[in-house]
This record gives sequence, structure tokens and C-alpha cells, in this order.
Amino acid sequence: MSGRVLVLGGTGEARRLATALVEAGRPVLSSLAGRVAEPLLPLGEVRIGGFGGAAGLAAWLREEAPPAVVDATHPFAAGMTASAAEAAAATGVPLLRLQRPGWTAGPGDGWRWVDSLEEAAGAVAGFGSVFVTTGRQGLAAFAGLEGRCLVRSVDPPAPPLPRDVTVVLARGPFSVADETALMRAHGVDVVVTKDSGGSMTAAKLTAARHLGVPVVLVRRPPLPAGVPVVATVGEALAWLVEIGSRREGS
Repeated sequence: MSGRVLVLGGTGEARRLATALVEAGRPVLSSLAGRVAEPLLPLGEVRIGGFGGAAGLAAWLREEAPPAVVDATHPFAAGMTASAAEAAAATGVPLLRLQRPGWTAGPGDGWRWVDSLEEAAGAVAGFGSVFVTTGRQGLAAFAGLEGRCLVRSVDPPAPPLPRDVTVVLARGPFSVADETALMRAHGVDVVVTKDSGGSMTAAKLTAARHLGVPVVLVRRPPLPAGVPVVATVGEALAWLVEIGSRREGS
């Protein structure tokens, strides 16, 4: 396959895909949004910063003519995923969505599913100590909580924040032992998280299960129609091989 494959996202899947392409001798450009101060950089060429919405990305695709785009952004990066779908449709560049599976509740898990951060805040309003692990974006939804709030994010969150808040700056992966100790130390009686999936931050769910702490999970936004979706880096590589074969045979 000639030309640089464009990989969108700073997720673990995006980094592993970039590594696999580099090791296979295929040119790749990874695009990161730049929302984290010190992102984990993938192998290969890296671009940091937005394209300027769907129109800006479409203009870039027309100019650079990549053989394919893989959207491996976070499951909740709905704006970027929508822009990628619109830009790919406008330019005819093949697009694949690489998205890890969501989490599945086990026997005895006290999980409650909601559709938004605002609904999650309402679901935990009556609890005394809330562990909020939804990232620093959107914390304003929890600003009105009256109980104690433990907030964890990679970078310092901006106000507005809950009145009684403790901020822990940390990047996963986290162990079950550490999550259990953290939740015990802060007397956490409910956990709020997004259905990000994967193993990097799943330990908090296991810790909550062991402690009998309920969990409120925000459902993922729907994906754009008509875009093929795979769950693993291996499947993404196979798709890229297929796209390359089509181009060579056309």
C-alpha cells in the first residue's frame, strides 16, 4: 500500500496499530487531538492538533490522498468520529472505525446504565462519596453534587468542580489492589465512569465488585452509519491489506 495511512487517535489501539504498520515498513501518520499535555506518542510520524472539523479534514484528505483512514479515537470522541465519517464520505477515502469492545457486567455487579454525564450526576446525587472517573472533560455536570467527590484525570481539571472535591492526577493502567485501597481510603460508596472498555482502567470495576460498591456507567454514543467497525488491531491490519489489494487491482 503506497502513501501514509492516517490513524486518528491517541488510544492504546491507535498506538499498537501505528507500531504494527511501522514494523511492517508501511508509512503511517498518527493524528492526536492534543487535549493531553504529555500524550503517549506512537511510533512513526505524529501530527498534534485538530483539522478544523469535517471540512478541514476533507481538505487535508484531498491534498494528502492517504490510501485509508483508521479512526481509532476514544469511544467517546463522538465529534471526531462524526467528522471522520463526513470527510471520508465527501472524499471517497476508505474509512475504518477501530473501537475496543465495551465492558460487560458480571454476576452480582451493581451497575446502572445512563445516557449522559448529566444523567449520571443525577443518579449519584444522593451518595456521600462519589468516585468520578469520566476524565476532566465534562466535569461541570457534577459541579452541583453536595457530597464528597474523588476525581481522577491525567491532567488538572478546570472549574467548575464539585464543592468538596479531591483531585488525583494519574494515568492508567491501575491495579485492582491500588483501586481498592484508593476507594477504601476515600470511603467511596459509588463509582461513575464512561463505558470506555479495555483493560487500562477496568480495575476500578473489579474493585467496586469486591467492595460491593455500585457503578454508574455512561453508554457510548452511537457510531455513524455505513462505516465498517472492527474491535482489534489485527482486524484493522487485515482491512488495510484488503484495501491495498483493491487499489492494486483497480
